[in-house]
Amino acid sequence: MPKRFVLRAGAIVAASVLVAIGAAGSASAHVTVSSPDAKPGGYAKLVFRVPTESDNTSTTKLVVSLPADHPFAHVGAQVKDGWKVEKTEQKLPAAVKVGDVTLTKAITTVTWTAAAGGIPPNDFDEFALSVGKLPEGVDSLSFPAVQTYSDGEVVKWADVAKDGADEPEHPAPTLKLTAAVTPVAATASAGSEGTSDSLARWLGGAGLLVGLLGLAFGLRPRKPVAAESGK
Repeated sequence: MPKRFVLRAGAIVAASVLVAIGAAGSASAHVTVSSPDAKPGGYAKLVFRVPTESDNTSTTKLVVSLPADHPFAHVGAQVKDGWKVEKTEQKLPAAVKVGDVTLTKAITTVTWTAAAGGIPPNDFDEFALSVGKLPEGVDSLSFPAVQTYSDGEVVKWADVAKDGADEPEHPAPTLKLTAAVTPVAATASAGSEGTSDSLARWLGGAGLLVGLLGLAFGLRPRKPVAAESGK
């Protein structure tokens, strides 16, 4: 089989895989939560990644609801330039013991509102919380979120995925504590996107290299075929 054919086929395969990964990544673009240090019974930084899935409007507001059945004794919100942050505290139906503290009220929602601009079309931003203590004996925590666009559209990311079922259209940001013991594993659903991005970049580089090699072989001048003796 000619070497040029093999090289060109390799480039086509690499490009096809890259396109497939890119399509899968764009389909899963939604509000997610991850943590570099979350573990049961400890304090954690929660990072909410918010993409603006629009070609002509911006994200101007984000409301994150904290788990009502597992309230946090401490909630610190990231202060961001260009954004106003507000924490809403409510009285709990019943007192809850969190570590050495007994809570009768807790912060239930955190709201970031853009002072100007917001998150531009097709871009994203991240919003962080410092919370604790995380509950023990719990596999995951859900943080329903509401995203508001500059044209007034409101998207509620509040659907809870069921075991064995396909991911819902608007899944609630969910942090899996069992997968968040170490910084490497504590990426929740956003971590999978990061892994796909790394693989896509690697395949893109490999495909480019193979394509350049194929082009080089294709442009290399052929050596003239020596005439047979006697002709």
